[in-house]
Amino acid sequence: MTKYGLVVPTYQPILDAGRTASELVEAAVSAEELGLDSVWVGDTLARAPLDAFTMLGAFAARTSRVTLGTSALLPALRDPVLSANQLLSLDLLSGGRLTVAVGAGFAGRSEPEFAFVGVPWERRRARLDDIVALWRAAWSGASSFHGSVLHYDSLPAFPAPARPGGPPVWLAAYTPGALKRIGRSYDGWLPYPPNPADYVSGLSRIRATASRPVTPALFATVLVEDDADRGRALLEEYCQRNYGRPADFVQGIQMQVTGSAAEVAARLREYEGAEHFLLRIASTEPKVFDEQLPRLAEVVKLLRDRP
Repeated sequence: MTKYGLVVPTYQPILDAGRTASELVEAAVSAEELGLDSVWVGDTLARAPLDAFTMLGAFAARTSRVTLGTSALLPALRDPVLSANQLLSLDLLSGGRLTVAVGAGFAGRSEPEFAFVGVPWERRRARLDDIVALWRAAWSGASSFHGSVLHYDSLPAFPAPARPGGPPVWLAAYTPGALKRIGRSYDGWLPYPPNPADYVSGLSRIRATASRPVTPALFATVLVEDDADRGRALLEEYCQRNYGRPADFVQGIQMQVTGSAAEVAARLREYEGAEHFLLRIASTEPKVFDEQLPRLAEVVKLLRDRP
C-alpha cells in the first residue's frame, strides 16, 4: 500500500517567522491524527536548524503509529559510531518506527557544512557508503569495521535493534552511480526529479541491477491553492526565502507543484512506482503551513480513493 508522509520544517526561516520547536512537534502529532503515515525532518548546518535526532526523539514520545524519518540526513556531519548509537536509540524509543534517508551533500552548497565539522569533501560518497555499512555492522553486533574510508579495529557493543539489522536506510540521490549503489547497498530510494519520466527510468535502472528489495519514495514540495496566480506567487516567495533562487530555477532541479487538491494529486500520480511520498508544504509562514496541513490531507485522501 502506498504511504504518504509530512516533512516537518525545522530550518531557520520558519523559526524566524515565529514558529516554536514545541509547535513543530504538534505538527507531527497533527499529521498522525490526520491519517498520514509518516513524519520527516531534514538535516543541515547551513542555517542553524533544530537538530534532527532531537526532533525525532520528541516525535517518538508524542506519536504512536507514524514512521519517523530523516529527509535527508547528512551522516558525515556526525561521528559515525556515535550516530550509530543515536539512531539505534531512536529506533528503540519509537518501537521500530525509524527510517533513515541519507545523502552525501550537494556540490556548491554543502562544502561549508563539511568544513564546519572538519570532514574532507573529497570521497564523500564513499564515506557515506562506509558510514551506512558501519552502522549496520554495529547494529548486527560486529566487533570491528574496515571500509574504503573508515577503519575501526574495535566497535562498542550496542543493544539489539528493534528489527534485525536495524532501521532501513534509504539513499537520497539521482546520479547514475547512485542508482547502481542503491540496489546494492540501500533499502530505499528518495529522489525529487521534476520530470516523472526521469523517476520512472531511474526506478527501472535500480530494479534491473538490484540485489535487495528497495522501497521507491519521492520527495515532493506541494502547495494546495485553488487560485493559480496566488499559488505561483506563494511558491515563488518560498523558493526565494528557502533557496535564494527563483522558482523557475528551483523547479528545474526538484519536484514542486501547486494547484487544487485534485491537480496536486494528479501530478503526484504521474510518478509511477513510488510507494512512499514525502510531502513538504511550500511555505515558511506558520499561518500558511497550518492552513495547508488539512489541505494536504485532502490530497492524500484523493490519492487513496483513486490511486
